[in-house]
Amino acid sequence: MAQHNFSTKWILFVFMIGTFSVGMTEYVVTGLLTQFAKSLNVEVSTTGLLLSAYAIGVAVFGPILRMATIKFPSRPLLVGLMAIFVVSNIIAATAPNFEVLLMSRLLSATMHAPFFGLCMSIAVHISPPYRRTRAIAAVQGGLTIAVMLGVPFGSYLGGIFNWRSVFWFMAVLGLITLVGLLVVAPNIKSTVAPQLKKELHIFKNKHVLLIIAIIVFGYSGVFTAYTFMEPMIRTFAGFDVMGVTITLFCFGLGGVIGNFVSGKVEEAQLTKKLMLTFGLLAIVLVSFTFLLQVSVLAFVISFLFGAGTFGTTPLLNSKIILTAIEAPMLSGTIAAAVFNVANFLGATFGTFLLNQHFTYAMITFVAAGVIVFGLMLTIVTYRVEIKAV
Repeated sequence: MAQHNFSTKWILFVFMIGTFSVGMTEYVVTGLLTQFAKSLNVEVSTTGLLLSAYAIGVAVFGPILRMATIKFPSRPLLVGLMAIFVVSNIIAATAPNFEVLLMSRLLSATMHAPFFGLCMSIAVHISPPYRRTRAIAAVQGGLTIAVMLGVPFGSYLGGIFNWRSVFWFMAVLGLITLVGLLVVAPNIKSTVAPQLKKELHIFKNKHVLLIIAIIVFGYSGVFTAYTFMEPMIRTFAGFDVMGVTITLFCFGLGGVIGNFVSGKVEEAQLTKKLMLTFGLLAIVLVSFTFLLQVSVLAFVISFLFGAGTFGTTPLLNSKIILTAIEAPMLSGTIAAAVFNVANFLGATFGTFLLNQHFTYAMITFVAAGVIVFGLMLTIVTYRVEIKAV
């Protein structure tokens, strides 16, 4: 048993390096948009496509790739997905123009949801029942650490050298992960051959559909506000580069702590804790622009924003993966894809509000309203679950 625990920890550690790399690739471009615009002769507004196209790529191509590879054994599939990641980052690092860089983002996006989904499914499979939510949080932990450390480090690296060095760095991280997967990843073969038709019954499971609705129509409110967090900090707190970096680090630190605290929640308590985190998140967003105006409180409210944002994700991921018993192969990929739909919708909605001349304070109020709608959907889910027991 001790040997099993040791190997489980190593497997989860390699998965975390992988999700850190993929998470950093998704978000690091936010700190490099000005560099892309200057280097590749495009407008800054155009460089935003590197984020939105990635999110759409994850949501659309990720599930398609997973469906196409549903009968593949887990280990070679994980290695293959990480190989796509390495190649896409090498293409990005050597991109001669914006179009090639955008294409590399789409290529990278195809492996994101299947990789996260497969890592989470294996994590659940190799963990005892009482540690399953913790295992899902460990895999997700790589992404939150990427937001805390990877994104500021990527911006710093790009500032010292150039944006291409950031993609080379991520290609090297991908290679390290690839070697790690070859060494420790288990080759889990299903006792019954996976059937895509049966797995697609996930979309007939009302409990799963409710969670998807909560993510798309509620959790997306987070990204309505988060997309403009950096300019909000500059506007209300009046911080320079160092102040902004520390504030964003506080957001990331809150995210890491929130993620691992939520990972300790028992399966039976997931929906109750989800209601609590949504309520707290709405309060944080309503007070966000006001508290930013006091330097010390700016760090505190950003920390709480991060804790609420990433304290919610393991709860929602666990709800989908543990509820979708008919789709053990597909559920994790669907979860990762749905979160990216929420990212895209939230960011697009936030941009729309800004273009309609909404102030930053008004945008945070609208974002809080979206979160409250998510809370209402969670209460409905809770009632449906009680009736089902």
